[in-house]
Amino acid sequence: MSSLRTLLAAWLMLSSGGTAWAQLPDTEADKPEADKPAEASAAATPEEPPITVEPCAQALPALRMPLAFMPGEVLEFDLDAMGAQAGKMTLRVQKQQDGQIPVLAEAQTNSFFSKVRRVRGSATTWLHPKTLRPKRYVEDATENEMRRKVEVAFTHKDRAIKVDYQIGQRAKGQYNYTYDKDGLDVAGSIYLLRQLPLEENMSVCFDVYGVRRLWRMQGQVLKKEQVTTPLGQFTAWHLQGTAVRLDRPKQKREVHVWLSDDARRLPLAAVGTLDLGAVRATLTSVSRPGEKRQEAGPGKEEMKW
Repeated sequence: MSSLRTLLAAWLMLSSGGTAWAQLPDTEADKPEADKPAEASAAATPEEPPITVEPCAQALPALRMPLAFMPGEVLEFDLDAMGAQAGKMTLRVQKQQDGQIPVLAEAQTNSFFSKVRRVRGSATTWLHPKTLRPKRYVEDATENEMRRKVEVAFTHKDRAIKVDYQIGQRAKGQYNYTYDKDGLDVAGSIYLLRQLPLEENMSVCFDVYGVRRLWRMQGQVLKKEQVTTPLGQFTAWHLQGTAVRLDRPKQKREVHVWLSDDARRLPLAAVGTLDLGAVRATLTSVSRPGEKRQEAGPGKEEMKW
């Protein structure tokens, strides 16, 4: 899906999360299996068994409580690609609906980047208020006038993920996946990461849905770092991970995420890779109920670490 692809690249998850992974399009990730060149298919022989992805050594740990976020929280990000500002992304925590916490992610490319790819879209994940595991995830985006819609259902009892999608006027399609120990989506993973009991050298591993595919995120908490952002200076946890596409393990995405080391656990920045090259999401505005709005002003420093 086009609108949330920077999340997968830039967040991920580690998000991946990420958020995730709104996302700019990733042509290679979106390419159907039938489009692979014949020589690539011939490369796999009976003597060469298919590459498999190592399972997670353990499930995610119990989450910290209380939640670091609440309904009404709005986070705004600048998206950068190929060294230039590409657009904006906003994450909104909404009021509970039917016992779930909806989180809305919206993204749009700016006029400059729209000359490369014009993207506008949204994604909503519905999270369990105690486990932050998703029940449902929906994307609706338009890329260069082509509309893409995806609806994803999670059945955690069976560790199953059902994906229904449609691109433009093409026939509807479906994928069915089974995840290993933890199954997340690219947007919701950001919020779950904020609740982990982070400590140096801690390993993190989970499966994440993004771009109509299932990816395994294997990461590690590196250390605390002092970072300078458009919102000021923070002590932040630096998480590093690699997202591996389960049905095509040679396709990988390296991700770096910085979370503030305070009660809010703000996702300050995420850096990843796409077919476009390096992409980055940088937090530029924080609005939370009962707190003064934080916003980057003119002349504020770029992200430094």
